[in-house]
Amino acid sequence: MTVRLMLAASMAAALACLLPNADAQAQGKLVLYTSQPQGDAEQTVAAFEKANPGVKVEWVRNGTSQLMNKLEAEFTAGAPVPDVLLIADAMSMETLKGQGRLAAHADAKTGALPAGTFDKDKTYFGTKLITTGIVAHKSAKLPASWNDILAPEAKGKVTMPSPLYSGAAAIHVGTLTADKAFGWAYFDKLAKNGAVAVRGNGDVFKAVASGEKLYGVVVDFLALREQVKGSPVTFVFPKEGVTAVTEPVAILKTAKNMKEAKAFVDFLLSEAGLALAGSQGYLSLDAKATPPAGFPKLDQIKLMNSDIAGIVKADQDNKKKFADLFGG
Repeated sequence: MTVRLMLAASMAAALACLLPNADAQAQGKLVLYTSQPQGDAEQTVAAFEKANPGVKVEWVRNGTSQLMNKLEAEFTAGAPVPDVLLIADAMSMETLKGQGRLAAHADAKTGALPAGTFDKDKTYFGTKLITTGIVAHKSAKLPASWNDILAPEAKGKVTMPSPLYSGAAAIHVGTLTADKAFGWAYFDKLAKNGAVAVRGNGDVFKAVASGEKLYGVVVDFLALREQVKGSPVTFVFPKEGVTAVTEPVAILKTAKNMKEAKAFVDFLLSEAGLALAGSQGYLSLDAKATPPAGFPKLDQIKLMNSDIAGIVKADQDNKKKFADLFGG
């Protein structure tokens, strides 16, 4: 080798040391199971792939219950497919954690997340806030408290989603029944006042927007988005506080693409990832983020204390008691 070639090789090696190490970046593929709506899932995957151009995401979208059933069958067969889960509620994540299925991501940056929106052991992390409050028809007296929908004028005019079908409803029922200020006595009063349960939040909103019912217990974005568009409804955050789901993300211990899985979690918890929730019309967990039209700022919302682990333990009993009061 000539002196000139030796010098060129030496310079190339020195330059390589100064450039980013491609091997240190997330590359390859990632398998995601998500219950996000189709459009949201497409946007989430596209944003992550843009931020991590070396990673190709393969994803499956379905309801949380269907995904959990699919995953259980894969566990039974000894062949779990996904690296990462991004699903509706923390109850499902807490169940998987209890089974030892989730991997901790100790280095995940949780500084922007409010207390109670991620697992203290860092096995799952909230990505947005979807609260449950009260939607009222414009012809109804505006409620200020959860107790206001027990009033005589609300008799037979209240509807709510069933915890037998809705994860948000399961957390709502689990939270209120564990609260000494409410308990099962509250739901007993609702039943005696003629409140009815339907399968999902969408049915609740339709019943109130049409005037069939005056009040509904419903997730915020369904009402607030339509309220901004002129629907004859008002969404209320009751003074006692609201319950919430956080659409958490988690990595399975069986992940075959662990580096890529951690990169996905890191992206969702980054400023850009948390802002994505706002652009999709949900409340971001980042207090600095501008809320969507019609939403209050994060620091203006009072969250009720939800003991997710406790709610999971009581879930089957809660569903039976609810069904006894309101039907299955």
